[in-house]
Amino acid sequence: IKYLTDRGAKVILASHLGRPKGQVVEEMRLTPAAARLSELLGKPVAKADEAIGDTVKAQISKLNDGDVLLLENVRFYAGEEKNDPELAKAFAELADLYVNDAFGAAHRAHASTEGIAHHLPAVSGLLMEKELDVLGKALNNPDRPFTAIVGGAKVKDKIAVIEKLIEIADNIIIGGGLSYTFFKAKGYEIGKSLVDNDRLELVQEFERKAKEKGVNFLLPVDVVVGDDFSASANAKIVDVDQIPADWEGFDIGPKTRELFAKTIAESKLVVWNGPMGVFELKPFEDGTKAVAEACAATAGYTVIGGGDSAAAVEKFHLGDKMDHISTGGGASLEFMEGKALPGVVALNDK
Repeated sequence: IKYLTDRGAKVILASHLGRPKGQVVEEMRLTPAAARLSELLGKPVAKADEAIGDTVKAQISKLNDGDVLLLENVRFYAGEEKNDPELAKAFAELADLYVNDAFGAAHRAHASTEGIAHHLPAVSGLLMEKELDVLGKALNNPDRPFTAIVGGAKVKDKIAVIEKLIEIADNIIIGGGLSYTFFKAKGYEIGKSLVDNDRLELVQEFERKAKEKGVNFLLPVDVVVGDDFSASANAKIVDVDQIPADWEGFDIGPKTRELFAKTIAESKLVVWNGPMGVFELKPFEDGTKAVAEACAATAGYTVIGGGDSAAAVEKFHLGDKMDHISTGGGASLEFMEGKALPGVVALNDK
C-alpha cells in the first residue's frame, strides 16, 4: 500500500471479514480496519459503506493522488463467493489496475480475487510474490535436508500434502491428532483419541511409500494423554502403544519433542503445517511449543504454513525468529499439494 501511495497512486482497497453469507452484518463492517490502517500508514484512510455502485464511484472521484479508500466487506454481496460475473464487473469499474495481494484467499475463486482479473490488467502484489517465491522454491528446489512437519487434527485434510511431500522431502514429521490413525493402523490401543477408521490402510501405504523412497518418516514415540478435553484435565505421558482405553491423546511427549527437535536442527529447510497437539490448552501446549522453539533455533530456513501453526508461533512469541510465516493456511496447503490457485492463475504476470 505504501509502495503505491508513495508513487502517487489512488489506492482502493477491497477485503473480506468473516462469513457474513452475502448479507450486511453490522459487526463485520470494515470500519475498524480503516481506523487501524490509517494509524499504520500515518495518513487518513477513507471508508466506503458499500463496495460497488455510484456512491463509491463518487468517493473515488474525490480522491487525490496518494489517497487510500477502503471498500466495505466484499462478502456482504451474495455474488462474491459465487464469483458472479456481474459483481466482478462492478468491482472492475472502480479501477484501472488490479493487484491481488491476498495470498490467504488465493485458493478461492471469488469475484474480488478471480472474477475481477478478467476485466482489468491484473498483477501480483509484493506479499503474494514473496509467498509464491518462498513456497515455490520449497517445492521445486528445496535446500536439503528438507524436513516437512505435518500436524493438525484430521488425516483427510493432509492426505494430498503428505503424498506430495513423500516425493520431495527428506524427512516427514507427523504429529497432532492425525498421528493416532497411524497408531491404530499398527494395532495399538488409542483410547478415545481422534481416528479416521476409513484411512487405516492409506496411512500404512504412506509409511511404505516413504520407506521405498528413502524418506525418513517420523511418528511420535510418546504422547501426552488426558482424561478430559479441558485445561483442568489430568494429564500423563505414555508411550504410543500404552494409551489407556478411556484416555485421549492430546500432545506429543518429551521423547518425541527431542527426536523432532534433533531432526529440525539438522535441516536446511523446514516447512511446518499443523500443530502437534491441542496447544490452546495449557496441559497440552508443550509439544507444539517445543517444535516452534526448534524451528526458531535451527540455522535452516523456516517456513510456517499459516493457520494454526502461525497462531502457535505467535502465541509463543517466536514469530520474529521464523524466516517466513505464510498468511494463508488453506492456500499454502493447497499450493504445497501442487494445486493451481485460482487467484494466482487469473493474474497476468505468471
